[in-house]
Amino acid sequence: MSDWLFPPAPVPALPIVGETRCFPVRRILCVGQNYAAHAREMGAARAEPFFFAKPADALVPGGGPVPYAPATADLHHEVELVAAVGADGTIAGWAVGCDLTRRDLQAKAKAAGRPWDAAKGFDHSAPCGPLTLGALPDPDGEIRLSVNGAARQTGRLSDMVWSPEEIVREAGRLWHLAPGDLIFTGTPEGVGPVRPGDRVECRIAGLAPLDLEITEARA
Repeated sequence: MSDWLFPPAPVPALPIVGETRCFPVRRILCVGQNYAAHAREMGAARAEPFFFAKPADALVPGGGPVPYAPATADLHHEVELVAAVGADGTIAGWAVGCDLTRRDLQAKAKAAGRPWDAAKGFDHSAPCGPLTLGALPDPDGEIRLSVNGAARQTGRLSDMVWSPEEIVREAGRLWHLAPGDLIFTGTPEGVGPVRPGDRVECRIAGLAPLDLEITEARA
């Protein structure tokens, strides 16, 4: 038995719809610009999938209050379908996620040719709703996000450039995927800023909803 210098951090985990069990999260991979219209609004053309990562402890399981990120004046929402990798290395279930992004820091990193870590992998940057096990309820289902009741992002899962299954296969070529991996599969057009006090509703047909409240930045 290990004798720890200090207690290990708790394992990040997602609730599972209809179960008392939870899904332990090992790591979070994300795909960029996987909807053609979003790629155009970000100034990019269709290309092979590219990935970035968030630490597992960026997870905000089930949604709820999310503090406005420090060191940014331009925090953006990005609603996404999330694929969860199960025991056999295939997709075990699905959830609604929100990739929060410090867009101003991302723009500076892009201009300088630097990594996106500070723009994408900060604390509380990966809110994710409860996991629905099994097949995706509606592969052509609507994906949408509203802020304070006003629609911001709307699209269909079939608008993806690369399907979730293709994304998982490509990720498996680059990493050894293991149980507990989450893969955010990209966002439709309409990304935009949020402010403290905003209520964000993320929806994908057939999946448990994800609701967020952006609170004041922590001191």
